[in-house]
Amino acid sequence: MEKVRLGRTNLEVTRLGWGGIPIQRISEDEAVGVVKAVIAMGVDLLDTARGYTTSEHRIGLALKQAGRRVVLSTKSFERTARIYEDVLESLKALDVERIDIYNLHDVSSMGDYEKVIAGEGAYEGLTRARREGLIDHIGLSSHNLDVLERVLSDGFFDVIMTCYSFLEPDAESRIFPKARLKDVGVMAMKPFSGGVIEHAGAALRYVLSAPDIVPIPGSETVRKAKENWDVFAAGDHALTEEDKARIEAVKREFSRQFCRRCDYCQPCTQQIPIQVVLGMKTVLKRLGPQSREAGWVRGVIEKARECTECGECLPRCPYDLPIPDLIKENLAYYDAFQYE
Repeated sequence: MEKVRLGRTNLEVTRLGWGGIPIQRISEDEAVGVVKAVIAMGVDLLDTARGYTTSEHRIGLALKQAGRRVVLSTKSFERTARIYEDVLESLKALDVERIDIYNLHDVSSMGDYEKVIAGEGAYEGLTRARREGLIDHIGLSSHNLDVLERVLSDGFFDVIMTCYSFLEPDAESRIFPKARLKDVGVMAMKPFSGGVIEHAGAALRYVLSAPDIVPIPGSETVRKAKENWDVFAAGDHALTEEDKARIEAVKREFSRQFCRRCDYCQPCTQQIPIQVVLGMKTVLKRLGPQSREAGWVRGVIEKARECTECGECLPRCPYDLPIPDLIKENLAYYDAFQYE
């Protein structure tokens, strides 16, 4: 089975990982079964986060029954040195003595990045955890390629996590070459663009055609996990003519609907987090109905309702998205979601 060295961590992992978001929205027994099945297939890198509610705990339960060690990656939104306490909570939830990779979660603005690397910032808390043998390597996830270019230039982090799919391909030219030069491991988030892309074959073959990176698609069923694994295990990741046609069709469909999270539309006159609002359908689909009442989700929705349709964001969007219309569409989806 194809393995890859995850940069200077020197961790050798199977070149298809797994993401722990989806198992929040199924029962605990089902979740444990999915994780065990994924490990049995041959996946040996599991990614989760403190912010994924029950995910760490459920992975921990599965690991006790799996009978095989895997590489664990988790994350925290904490921006100060208090992240050390989150490391302790993750160790407890996962029921392990050490975590292979601990990531700063979604550092997607330069202001956030400056905060985490400053004195008393989260990076300091993670270096303490590393000194004490609680974690082995420090990583960072971001949806902003400008931030990731800065991260790679500074060289503090062993691993980065970036979005990469045929709807978000820019990391291949902007991030992957720099990561190889710096010997930084790369995990590819959202190979299906958060569920927008429904055909696993075309999506995974596209992502796997880039060498050295480790995609981490999540799955809430064994069937979906096996579908992803079969694409990987086939070995030939060249795009078929059918794949190419499907990719072009999806690109045409979503060319003026899909937000690439670049934040060039900001600042909003009403301080609306536009990219979060435009991704609300994905949030609700992936995290399940309970996420509708999460405090941060409700806060985002309340801000979105303040949109005045002033249009100042429109000329800033490099993809010509009809942002006010998409905000209204996502608000309507949120309002109806509880009845779906």
